Amino acid sequence: MNYYLWTIGCQMNFADSRQVTEELERIGYLEVDRPQHADLILLNTCVVRQSAEDKVVGRLTSLLGLKRRRPELQLALMGCFVHEIPELAQRYPWVDAFIKPSDIPAVVEFAKQHMVPVEPHTADLEIPRRESPVSAGVPISQGCDHQCTYCIVRLRRGPEVSRPTHEIVSEVRNLVARGVMEVTLLGQNVDSYGRDLPPACGGEVPDLASLLVLLHEVKGLQRIRFLTSHPADMSNRLIETVARLPKVCEHMEVPVQSGDDTVLRRMSRGYTVAQYRTLVARIREAMPGVGLATDVIVGFPGETHEQFEATFRLLEDLRFDIVHVAAYSSRSGTPAERLPDDVPPAEKAKRRQAVDRLQERIAGEINAKLAGQTVEVLVEGRHKGKWRGRTRTNKLVFFEVDSRDWTGRLAQVRITRTGPWSMQAEVAGE
Repeated sequence: MNYYLWTIGCQMNFADSRQVTEELERIGYLEVDRPQHADLILLNTCVVRQSAEDKVVGRLTSLLGLKRRRPELQLALMGCFVHEIPELAQRYPWVDAFIKPSDIPAVVEFAKQHMVPVEPHTADLEIPRRESPVSAGVPISQGCDHQCTYCIVRLRRGPEVSRPTHEIVSEVRNLVARGVMEVTLLGQNVDSYGRDLPPACGGEVPDLASLLVLLHEVKGLQRIRFLTSHPADMSNRLIETVARLPKVCEHMEVPVQSGDDTVLRRMSRGYTVAQYRTLVARIREAMPGVGLATDVIVGFPGETHEQFEATFRLLEDLRFDIVHVAAYSSRSGTPAERLPDDVPPAEKAKRRQAVDRLQERIAGEINAKLAGQTVEVLVEGRHKGKWRGRTRTNKLVFFEVDSRDWTGRLAQVRITRTGPWSMQAEVAGE
């Protein structure tokens, strides 16, 4: 039996897909790289933005012809697109199963029910050659207890549920045994991890800081990252823990979303611009040279030109390494859906492009300071004839070297050329 898996969206989705891959291959499925070669097609979906939802619908529509030609083909839809299943079944009758986000057991059960001996569908069937990944995402919680007015995640993934600490540590050990050197701890809000768990033996409630300490002791693990954080929940204890543990990378993603207090209140973010500035200052004081990323939404309902300018000035002042910017799109069922979407699409695009131009300049200036410096890079593999890796601060670096396999190595490289999105280097050592 062959399966084809298509994934879109956040790192949580990709972590779910990794687990799906492992479970399907454990029970005897083989992955193929084209849907027409598959007996089972899985689409792991996202709807956090309208653009993502449009891609899912487009993908579903493109498979209708294949399903008509081969009605025995099984098509399953999972991820955040899945809600109101009777309605979805009516709209997409060619889909055989609708599986809620991160419900890996349901995927496996569906796959088992449809395992039958079949002949390959074409003579040129291709099976992807997959190597053990150098870096892997590890979910530590599902759902979120915040109620940001624009966000659909809580509606699709529910309230926050933390995984037991021992389960996470066990998974990381297993990944390291298979060659993984870096893990990224994932959650809709990793900063609040453990609040719903029972106290440990000493009476201490588990939190992200204590989890980082435990994972730091896993032999063979070289790097630890985590995302996504919420500014209202990031504690001094967490910042201090990240700063003192050598395996935890000096890189944080702290979404601000807006630089105006009125907009933040309409978003129900739970902090002010001043509080956010103080948080960034604390992080940078504890970790000079830290790589900081943020998220911004432009064109939120009611956002005036002056309020957008406040966001622009905040980004100009704080100078992030990465800014993920998106134009607001209304999500069905969210509180913000009831607000008038009164910023015209052309104005949203103009504001998004302004942020992109600003960030390109800032990132270019930040990276230019690394020219001539030697940095540590974890090599992820080859890309267009060069080795590709990331620094501890999550900067993308390419370098050329001899024909030996450098995948999974920690390389010392000297930066020879910089740009806003990536850098070129030469090997200085291992």
